[in-house]
Amino acid sequence: MVKSFQGVRVVDSKKTAAPILVKDHMTTNLVTFRPSDTIDHVLDLLTKRKISGAPVVDSDGNLVGIISEVDCLKEIIKGKYSNTPAFPGTVEEHMTKNVMTLSPDLSLFDAAQKFLDNKIRRFPVMKDDRLVGQISLSDIIRAFPKLRETTW
Repeated sequence: MVKSFQGVRVVDSKKTAAPILVKDHMTTNLVTFRPSDTIDHVLDLLTKRKISGAPVVDSDGNLVGIISEVDCLKEIIKGKYSNTPAFPGTVEEHMTKNVMTLSPDLSLFDAAQKFLDNKIRRFPVMKDDRLVGQISLSDIIRAFPKLRETTW
């Protein structure tokens, strides 16, 4: 961008960026769970994949909830009191059912504000009532240093 200041041309080396959108930074290769999955299965997969939660979908692929490490803690605590080493509870018993979602066309700045306002770690991303991805707080944080060379 070229700016003129008192007859002197100044070239701005920063590029003007296209809108920074959720769809450009969301995860699309998702781990998902079914309502009937056990908490044992969830804990195993969350640990192996090094993630802290995932969407829950029905047999038609419709989003019905979200399960997180925090949700799994409920079953872990229950196991402590019943002295059971396994966590036989199901995802359906512990998942969050009223799930807040984001649009893939939402700006990353608006998404960041949603994270601050709601104090949660992930949002499923929906387009035309279909689950198309997930964006996490970590995805948002990782995106901004890459944008240093652009103007917002």
